[in-house]
Amino acid sequence: MSGLQLKAVRKSFGSVEVIKGVDLDIKPREFVVFVGPSGCGKSTLLRMIAGLEQITAGELYIGDELMNDVDPSKRGIAMVFQSYALYPHMTVRENMGFALRFAGVSKPEIEKQVLEAARILELEPLLERRPKELSGGQRQRVAIGRAIVRHPEVFLFDEPLSNLDAELRVHMRIELARLHKELRATIIYVTHDQVEAMTLADKIVVLRDGIVEQVGTPLELYDDPDNRFVAGFLGSPKMNFLEGVVDGENLKLPTFGAQTIALGDLAKKLKNGDKVTAGIRPEHFKRGGSAAINVTTELVEHLGGETYAYARHDGGDVLTVAMDDGRELVAGDQVRAEYDLKRVLFFDEAGQRLR
Repeated sequence: MSGLQLKAVRKSFGSVEVIKGVDLDIKPREFVVFVGPSGCGKSTLLRMIAGLEQITAGELYIGDELMNDVDPSKRGIAMVFQSYALYPHMTVRENMGFALRFAGVSKPEIEKQVLEAARILELEPLLERRPKELSGGQRQRVAIGRAIVRHPEVFLFDEPLSNLDAELRVHMRIELARLHKELRATIIYVTHDQVEAMTLADKIVVLRDGIVEQVGTPLELYDDPDNRFVAGFLGSPKMNFLEGVVDGENLKLPTFGAQTIALGDLAKKLKNGDKVTAGIRPEHFKRGGSAAINVTTELVEHLGGETYAYARHDGGDVLTVAMDDGRELVAGDQVRAEYDLKRVLFFDEAGQRLR
């Protein structure tokens, strides 16, 4: 399998620039996920790799070959779209083998490739069915099988699970992870769902407004984000952001009754009056923490294995707290939300991480 390189890649539609100089190195056999909010440019970037959108500036390499002007059919890629796009009058077998038949591959070879893909995707009992006789998950597996039979250098997935219900999406995530291990393929996968990104990726590329905000493994980005956007985008429930003002060696929180958070060594890099945001993930509130914020619960979610409390201090900002022992907690209870100072992240007024 081949890797990819994007060097200063840009894309403009008229005077509007939507991809603003992306540099990226994807290694062979990596599972890379492009993630970000709607309109961030992730699908446009994927279509540029596929050859469905022209590159305005920069260079795209697949393996060692420059691909800017290479026809999509000759790039060694296969793309799976959000819509299944199966031929309704064809069987599963015929749908999966159509591209090979169109390319003039012999019937015995087509049958061999279709049967191998059907084995990998557990579609063997369904080969004679038509799309209307399949569930959504089965149709998506057929669409993936249609890509597999072509033996591409790179697989491209454009939000392939967004049409499925929640339970089926979980099942298909497992199937895709298994498929990646079996095929040992290079996969680029686009989603706006950070859970899909965290569970599937070897490497995540976080995009915003056509710019790569950060690249790294899921846990690297979760534990060590470069900015407030990445910190807030990854994680469910999302990170709490507490707006504060530097006061000596502490961060004073005006919307939490002027409670404070110690800044530690960062205080030496800041001056009184600087605006700084503290970030604390809900699960980092643990009994026995070295500091605490006093709040009153407004809403409590009991999810069986875990409890989330949504709380405020005197009408200030909402704080989401994961409770280890919150089964007896109800709205209106006073909570001392303890946390470990070492897990708190700090961001400057522009949203960049303070280290």
